[in-house]
Amino acid sequence: MRICIFGAGAIGGYMGVKLAQAGADVSLVARGPHLAAMQEKGLTLIDAEAGRTTVDVRAREKPEDLGPQDYVIVTLKAHSVPSVVPKLQPLMHPGTTIVSGVNGVPWWYFYKSGGDLEGTRLRSVDPDDVQWNGWGPERVLGCVVYPAAEVSEPGVIRHIEGNRFSLGEPDGSKSDRATALSKVLVSAGLKAPVRPRLRDEIWVKLWGNLSFNPISALTHATLDVLCNDAGTRAVARGMMLEAQTIAEKLGVKFPVSVDRRIDGGAAVGAHRTSMLQDLDAGRPMEIDALVTAVQELGQITDTPTPTVDTVLALIRLRARTAGLY
Repeated sequence: MRICIFGAGAIGGYMGVKLAQAGADVSLVARGPHLAAMQEKGLTLIDAEAGRTTVDVRAREKPEDLGPQDYVIVTLKAHSVPSVVPKLQPLMHPGTTIVSGVNGVPWWYFYKSGGDLEGTRLRSVDPDDVQWNGWGPERVLGCVVYPAAEVSEPGVIRHIEGNRFSLGEPDGSKSDRATALSKVLVSAGLKAPVRPRLRDEIWVKLWGNLSFNPISALTHATLDVLCNDAGTRAVARGMMLEAQTIAEKLGVKFPVSVDRRIDGGAAVGAHRTSMLQDLDAGRPMEIDALVTAVQELGQITDTPTPTVDTVLALIRLRARTAGLY
C-alpha cells in the first residue's frame, strides 16, 4: 500500500512520522523551508509523552517525482485545495483513493447523502466545482482530523494532543478501502475508526472550528480563555446553536450538547487555534470552509444565521485588512 500525504504541515507531518515509524510506504509533498529541512535532517516529532523522535522521510515538492499512490491523504487548508487539483494527477491511478483530511464542511458533503439535496455543490468550499469535476467524489474517503499540532520550526512538528482520524465513506458503508487504511493507521499507533455516520462527527468538529477559530483570531485569545469568558462563550454558543439547527435539518445527530462541546474546548488549555496561528504568521486564513459554508448551508436550508453572519463579516474584514483573504 502506497500512501502519499499531500500538504505535510502540522497534521500531515504528525501522521507522516507515525506512519514512517511503523514502516509504512509513505511519502510527503511539501515545499519551502519545511521541505528543505525534512530532506536535509529528517522530520522530527516532539510529543509530551514520547519525547523527541526524528525519522527519515521521502519528501518531495513535485508529486510527479513520487508516482501513482493507492491513497492520497490531503491535509491542506481547505482554501488551498482547489488550486492543487491538477498537481495531484500524477499521484493517481484508476483505484486511487483521496482521503479528505480537511477541516470544515467538505466539498463532497452531498455526494451519496440521500434526500432532496443529493448532489448539491457548495460554492464556498469548491468554487467552479474544481474538486468535484477534477477528482470525482467517487474517489473520496472522508476523514475527521482530531489531533492538535503545530510546526514549531521547519522540519519539526510539536504534537499537542489527540491521535484520532475518523474515517467514513460518503454512503456510510464499511468499505474495503476504508478498513484497509484504518488498519495501517492503527498499526502506526493512531486511532482510526470507520464510522457509518461520519457527517455527525464532521459537525461536532465543525462546531468548534466554526466558532473558536474566528473568535480567537478576532480577540487573540487562546481556547481556555475564550471558552471561559462569559461574553465570548455566549457568542460561540450562539454560532453553535445556529449550526445545530442547520445540521439537524440535514439529518445530523449530535451526541453531545453545545455546552459540553465548549467545555471540551476549554479543557484543551492555552491552545492558539489554527486561524489565529495563520493570522500571526501572515498566512491566508481558512474562513470559507469553516464559516462561510455554514452560512451557505443556512441559506440552502432556509435557516437564519445572525450570529454566524456577524462573526463572518468581522473575520472577513480582519483577514482582508491583513491581506490574508
